[in-house]
Formats: sequence, structure tokens, C-alpha cells
Amino acid sequence: MTLSTSDVAMLAERLDRAALERRAIAKITNEFPDMGWDDAYRIQDALRARIEARGADCHLLFKAGLTSRAKMVQMGVSEPVFGFLKPDGQVSNGDTTPATAYIHPRVEAEIAVRLKRPLKGPGCHVGDVLAAIDEVMVALEIIDSRYENFNFDLKSVIADNTSAAGWVLGEPVRFRPGMDLAHCGIVMRINDAIVSTVAGSAVLGHPAVPVAMLANLLAAQDREIPAGALILTGGASAACAVKAGDRVDLAIQGMGALSVHFS
Repeated sequence: MTLSTSDVAMLAERLDRAALERRAIAKITNEFPDMGWDDAYRIQDALRARIEARGADCHLLFKAGLTSRAKMVQMGVSEPVFGFLKPDGQVSNGDTTPATAYIHPRVEAEIAVRLKRPLKGPGCHVGDVLAAIDEVMVALEIIDSRYENFNFDLKSVIADNTSAAGWVLGEPVRFRPGMDLAHCGIVMRINDAIVSTVAGSAVLGHPAVPVAMLANLLAAQDREIPAGALILTGGASAACAVKAGDRVDLAIQGMGALSVHFS
């Protein structure tokens, strides 16, 4: 830990204003190259406090990021990251969202899970996660790094709440014992052209893995993933850029489909 409390607050305000003003900024490690991993999550926590002070309730909304090999290669990183979703970022299935609401939007195909019981580490594993899942959903995340040219390192992206911006959910499907989240097919289209075909196993081998990792990360702060929490388990493939006029369709085997338009 290298950053002072005032530095953490200043950087959280900088990232918050960049998002509100839809303005790209230089990645923060340019100015603070020696900041630590704890510092990055401290900035993210301060950012969440600012958002919640405006009336948002984020305590049941979690997300994993950089969870597929393709995405890790695309962004030049080697570890997943974790953040939170903003309630006002949700776009209803089938609706339209303005492209101008983002700086440089990209979309990722994901599997979302909702828990029926809390998860707490250390030692949380895939079996614990599967026993705690109540529902699964097709999910599309709209990511939008606040950094110039979508250029960042792992610490900067953690501080920036893992590029969280918007999200879309399909209809919930009750999770059943034996439902195979690792081998379900995932197909994403932009303007009817297929841009991604992967399986759920692209997410760290199984979408439950990042959920277990999140529970173990929170345990270090004596926190847990509460019952009722919604978790986006992370992009199954590289993110795809979108622009005004694009329509994105996403289907996952056994879970259904969703769509969103960018105006």
C-alpha cells in the first residue's frame, strides 16, 4: 500500500468525473507507478462510496472481468479482476441505449448467476458456488474504460471498477443440478454477423470459478457475497466494439437469448 487516503479520494473523484462527463483520461499508474494492488481496490471502494452517496445501491451487484484467455491476451494481462455493477447501468432486454452514453463502448458475452445463499471464503470452491446458485441468465456487459485509447494495466482497470458501464440480462432460468455451465454454447452477433462462438468453459474453465475467487477475495476484508447477489461471471471472449446503429444479439444454450440496440 503506497497511496495516502487523500490520493485515493482524489483518484476516485477523477475516475468518477471521467465517467460522468464521458471523458477519457490517462491511466492513473502513469502518475502513480508504484501503487499497489490494495491501493487499486481502495480506489474502487472509494468510487463505489461516491456512487452510493448519490443514491445507488450496489451491494448485491458484482462482476468479474478479464476472465477468458482471449480477453487476457487482448488486454495484455494475466489475472482476472473484480468490481461492481451500477443499478442505473442496466438496459432492459430488447431496449435501445444511446452510444453517446459511453466513451468507447464494447460488449462481452457473459453468464450471470444469482445466489440463494451467501458465499464466504477463504476456501470457497466451485462446489460451494454450484450449491448456492438459484438462477442463471444470459448476460451482456457493456464495458467502457475511462482511459485514453482503451489502454490500461491491471491496477488501473481495478481502480476504474473493471471498466463497468452497462449491462443487459435475459430471462432468469432456475439452476438445476447437472446443468452444464461449462459446455453450453455461446453465440454473439452484431448486425446479424457472428462475432463470437465459445463455450462457458472459456471463463477460467468454468463460470463458477471466478465466483469462488471473488468470495475468497472478499474474505480478506471479512466480507461475503450475500444471498440474492447477482454476479456477472466475466466475458467468455474478447470484447467487441460497438457504435450507433448496431444491434447486438446474444444466445446461450439452455438459457435463452437477449438483444440490445445502440442508437
